[in-house]
Amino acid sequence: MSMEIQRLSPLWETFPNHEVQPAEKGDGGAIFADVFRAAIDNVRQAEDEKVKKQYLLSTGQLDNPAEMSLASANAELAMSLLVELRERAINVYSELTRISL
Repeated sequence: MSMEIQRLSPLWETFPNHEVQPAEKGDGGAIFADVFRAAIDNVRQAEDEKVKKQYLLSTGQLDNPAEMSLASANAELAMSLLVELRERAINVYSELTRISL
């Protein structure tokens, strides 16, 4: 009785891809939305890359384990950038609401 081992299929091929739509000129809110959306997409891509490297490392297909460390650090930095961008936006909004006209 021989059992054949089946190869695992990568999960990242099923992940949805998100593209950033460019803003129209003269619309400041849309420009900010594009920057924020680009930061979110950057986090998604970095996390997807990290998951790919984790999968390859866990299945023994990753030749250089340092790639996993780099992908993990990149994902952490992308998330930190997004959080900082959000914090700055909240601070600016709170300052603008304090202005009396």
